Amino acid sequence: MIDTTPTTWPAPAKLNLFLHVVGRRADGYHLLQTVFQIIDLADTVTLTPRIDGDIHRVDPLPGVAVDDDLCVRAARALQRATGSALGADIGLVKRIPIGGGLGGGSSDAATVLVALNEIWKTGLNCDDLAAIGLQLGADVPVFVRMRNAWAEGVGEILQPVELNGQVFVLVYPATHVATPQIFSAPELTRDTPLTTIARFLSGESSHNDLEPVVRARHREVDAALRWLSNHAPARMSGSGSCVFAACADEAQAQAVAAACPEAWRAFVVRGLAQSPLRDALLAYRARRVS
Repeated sequence: MIDTTPTTWPAPAKLNLFLHVVGRRADGYHLLQTVFQIIDLADTVTLTPRIDGDIHRVDPLPGVAVDDDLCVRAARALQRATGSALGADIGLVKRIPIGGGLGGGSSDAATVLVALNEIWKTGLNCDDLAAIGLQLGADVPVFVRMRNAWAEGVGEILQPVELNGQVFVLVYPATHVATPQIFSAPELTRDTPLTTIARFLSGESSHNDLEPVVRARHREVDAALRWLSNHAPARMSGSGSCVFAACADEAQAQAVAAACPEAWRAFVVRGLAQSPLRDALLAYRARRVS
């Protein structure tokens, strides 16, 4: 018997602490090295099981068709992979800026996969869910695995990494960057030399190879980076448009955020040791046992 009580689940954002493009496969996909830092900015996904098998999106996303919605696609992919006859109503409260390079859509999809696997009792393990997630997007597996990670390949080869829980100022310059256009840009650097986790953790200089391309094409991102760099060393996350800077403490971060130009949005966020989705999953299992 399936409990049809609604449950809520977090879908956290990430920062790419650096992003190197180190090659390109024959199929056109780019080979990367990056570090994913999970942060405490999160969307909220509400799931209500259905016995009729329908996947229904409760909260439409402006400009996103139902069949393109990553939450809906994730639920349908889990149905196909497991043969489950169950469905779900999916509600979504968005807090992570869309098109900001923070992995919001990928995280939403991962949360749907992890949560519905429990709710539907389909019994897949983390590797199974990550493999399904990779079909939806290169960033989905890191959110499925619920840990900060060093990533290689197209972003799917993951190794857990311990990070120190820094406080960041995150600035969203009110513009959307289309990731495919940035990766297809002819001027994109695609041959950055390989580095290692040890070099990264020792403080070796790193960067985001996508940043120059985005700055040249999106004046708002360039302006936000120049403004934030006046306060602390700043970098773009993923393919943008959000930019971030690590701060000495929360007081400094709050002061910088308070000075942010009104046309943009500033967030003070903290790096997490693991995803809040893991805590929600353990809490759900505990309730189910009791």
